[in-house]
Amino acid sequence: MQRGKDTKPHIGIYGRRNNGKSTLINMLAGHEIAIVSEVAGTTTDPVRKSFEITGFGPVVLIDTAGSDDTGELGEKRISKTLHTLHTVDLAILVITRNNFEKPEKRLVAEFRKLRLPFIIVHSKSDLEKLSAGTKDLIEKYTGTGVIEFSSVDGKYPEEIISAIRSSIPGSAWSSAGLVGDLLSHGDIVLLITPIDVQAPAGRLILPQVQAIRDIIDNDCVAVVLKEREVDAFLRKTGIRPRLAITDSQIFVKADASIPPDIMLTSFSIILARQKGDFELYLKGTPAISDLKDGDRILILESCTHHVSCDDIGRVKIPRWISNFTGKKLEFEVVGGLAEWPRPVTDYALVIQCGGCVITRRQLINRIRQAADAGVPVTNYGMAIAWVQGIYKRAVAPFTGGSKGEADYL
Repeated sequence: MQRGKDTKPHIGIYGRRNNGKSTLINMLAGHEIAIVSEVAGTTTDPVRKSFEITGFGPVVLIDTAGSDDTGELGEKRISKTLHTLHTVDLAILVITRNNFEKPEKRLVAEFRKLRLPFIIVHSKSDLEKLSAGTKDLIEKYTGTGVIEFSSVDGKYPEEIISAIRSSIPGSAWSSAGLVGDLLSHGDIVLLITPIDVQAPAGRLILPQVQAIRDIIDNDCVAVVLKEREVDAFLRKTGIRPRLAITDSQIFVKADASIPPDIMLTSFSIILARQKGDFELYLKGTPAISDLKDGDRILILESCTHHVSCDDIGRVKIPRWISNFTGKKLEFEVVGGLAEWPRPVTDYALVIQCGGCVITRRQLINRIRQAADAGVPVTNYGMAIAWVQGIYKRAVAPFTGGSKGEADYL
């Protein structure tokens, strides 16, 4: 499992080989979607399964390899399993036959390290009941209880569903709005959406669609047009929008077209505030001006896509930053949720995209690696605004700035 492609809550199933992880998945799904076998190690790599849990809702469930795998290949499988912890909103640790030893404690330690909520299920209880001693040990070690489970009786695991509902963070299935807090009923929002080689045929990109929906949900009016129509639209209609949102790549054109007393920002920046750590980005963006010759910059894309000759993350941002700083810099790009090619401390700056196709937890876990190491982090839109000289105006709607002047700068 190398990438996040779904914003539904992600739940990971962990435990030793042949502990009944796949059986539990099938019970939660209500039908067979995972291969069940008495042969230990049937699941060799993390597998994503999207389905509806009755009584809870749609989720993405990640079936993982056994945490007790052995040998060189087994260690690689365990490494992949541990990597999935950065992408899930809730972990379910499946144990059986009263085994709670090194493999289980290793996983619990990782859960705690990542501040990941988890529940523990004692599976195959028809073969061996959970003992009072094991129950007491687990409760003292983890601070959480244990749920008994057996697939033999064919009963739907209501207690596990209840535990999922109470344990998974509310932010996993709901998120803050994009711009609703900036608007009042009936406000007009101008969405400037260039149609270039990177625009998907016959449709808008996801951040633009999400912005339109958020505006409508807040009982406001969305006006969508291309950048070359902005001047004529404002002149002919006399409309003064409350807010203008532009594609970051045409910030300069939008800045020139939108009167200075009208709020202006970008799709990437509103996503940065909704899904990312906005304060972290605010602190990290100015580091662009401190880059030196030979510095290495990591660019994090959340999706994987066909790379065009003028790709925003792989071509334009590196070009703009290099021209702005006048330094010889090295850029590396990681797509999806793949592992980073080198230690985070090797980078002078990390630039994260808006993250429209991944969950907030996935994005936060990704940038936290840099934050914990003291490496500055910024966002596509904020980085572009900085190098194009309109950063203060672009973030002012969210920082209390007046006419584009952010108070903290």
